[in-house]
Amino acid sequence: MTGMASMSSMSKNELREKLRAIVIEIAEIDEVPDSVAFKELGIDSMMAIEIIAEIERSYKIKVPEAELEKVRDLDSVVELVSSKL
Repeated sequence: MTGMASMSSMSKNELREKLRAIVIEIAEIDEVPDSVAFKELGIDSMMAIEIIAEIERSYKIKVPEAELEKVRDLDSVVELVSSKL
């Protein structure tokens, strides 16, 4: 995924679905509900780092290490990424 659109041309719902697809692909799971904790889905800290790395590449953003602890579920990822776009 390269050349992702900025938030101005992408709705939050479109962003959510694109981020959901990244999480599903990396975690190799079938579904990612919005508010279910990644831990409950079997996503450990190493997978979360892989997910953030792919998001950084795809959206050309940087997520500081201090903000990684905010990544708990899909909702938190959407908020984090939308704040960087």
